[in-house]
Amino acid sequence: MAKAKKSYVCNACGSVSNRWGGKCDACNEWNTITEEIIEASVPKGLSGKQKGRLIDFVDLQNDTGRTYPRLLTRIAEFDRVTGGGIVPGAAILIGGDPGIGKSTLLLQAVCALTSNNVACAYISGEESTDQIRMRATRLGLGEAHVKLASATNVRDILETVKAGEHDFKLLIIDSIQTMYVDSIDSAPGTVTQVRTSAQEIIRMAKSRNIAVVFVGHVTKDGQIAGPRVLEHLVDTVLYFEGDRSHHFRILRAVKNRFGPTDEIGVFEMAEQGLIEVKNPSALFLSQRHEDAAGSAVLAALEGTRPLLVEVQALVAPSSLASPRRAVLGWDHNRLAMIVAVLETRCGIRLSSHDIFLNIAGGIRINEPAADLAVAAALISALSNQPLPPTAVFFGEIGLAGEVRQVAQSDVRLKESSKLGFEKAIIPVLQKKKAANKNTEIEVNEIAHIRDLAKFLGANPNVDDDRF
Repeated sequence: MAKAKKSYVCNACGSVSNRWGGKCDACNEWNTITEEIIEASVPKGLSGKQKGRLIDFVDLQNDTGRTYPRLLTRIAEFDRVTGGGIVPGAAILIGGDPGIGKSTLLLQAVCALTSNNVACAYISGEESTDQIRMRATRLGLGEAHVKLASATNVRDILETVKAGEHDFKLLIIDSIQTMYVDSIDSAPGTVTQVRTSAQEIIRMAKSRNIAVVFVGHVTKDGQIAGPRVLEHLVDTVLYFEGDRSHHFRILRAVKNRFGPTDEIGVFEMAEQGLIEVKNPSALFLSQRHEDAAGSAVLAALEGTRPLLVEVQALVAPSSLASPRRAVLGWDHNRLAMIVAVLETRCGIRLSSHDIFLNIAGGIRINEPAADLAVAAALISALSNQPLPPTAVFFGEIGLAGEVRQVAQSDVRLKESSKLGFEKAIIPVLQKKKAANKNTEIEVNEIAHIRDLAKFLGANPNVDDDRF
């Protein structure tokens, strides 16, 4: 009999090594490595007398005319992110910081589904059923017909669901890090337990066409804790983002086999729970000071949704040998690139200044179309000249200083026009029909970053040592 092997797994990042250490070499976290026993595996290869069984194929064409209706929660922002509702048999993983509102959102979703006569179960490994009832009562959902359970043993959960007494269509597991398989000799939350628990639940759910939603804890850097394979096992991965000092919460799809990725839903945290924000652009711009220097409006695109957000920049002379670069809501490396392009291609001197950049509202923007808005905010902050209050910006900036076209310019222009903006500073459009659809908004096309500085009219009164 082959001898069982030992491995050492980091509980923070999931990396595996063959030796123990006080510090993880992958994520540099201390005291996160635990020992796990790897059961002896079967001999490799397919040699031997045992034969496989024939698998069954089916036609791609649906001859039966069977349809697969999605489960609609009637929470428009949640349904948008999932691609138009939850697909029966789908496995969804939702992660986020502690206290961000993951459990609250899912409780509201299952309560909404039960009002449409959809049988749902909420299984918690972190709270008792009485605690869940208290939270539901506080949210005004105490009358919903949701089946609650407090359990962590995967075998018990599977047997209960297979019994078919309740004919569940949706199963909530809160959280996957608390579940365990009793045949594995390791603590809940370890890599082996998380992977095996998820595999067993997903296998059962897909065989019975039951949608399952896993709640996952996250590490310090915002990634879902546990093995990376967990994100590969599921069909959809959602992240619940937001600063707890802000009321806004962003639900973002980073993987979706049944809908667009990078789709977002915007919520506002209130006493009665999470309230969906139907017009997030107006909300993000509601407290904007139009006469403030360093403020630019970006027409972003998150998934299929156009979103207008405020880009704020502050540029101040630095007394440090290495000036500060502080960024919130955007890529720090991309800011460094924009600063270098402005210095090299436009002669705008920023290397001796502290730069602070913020995407207002606690939202994070990942697309390169924000380059032009960031550059405009930096020029405005350096010259202390406010930008036109009714202007929006979007476009990608290359290393040569060229302004590159971005996707779906017509959608961005339409959203800007809807909110009352009159000017748009954008890259040169190859398809002019995009601008013709938005006659209400004046489109200013620029090909190079120098054209942006010229359009903004670098103040001639500004000292030469600053430009």
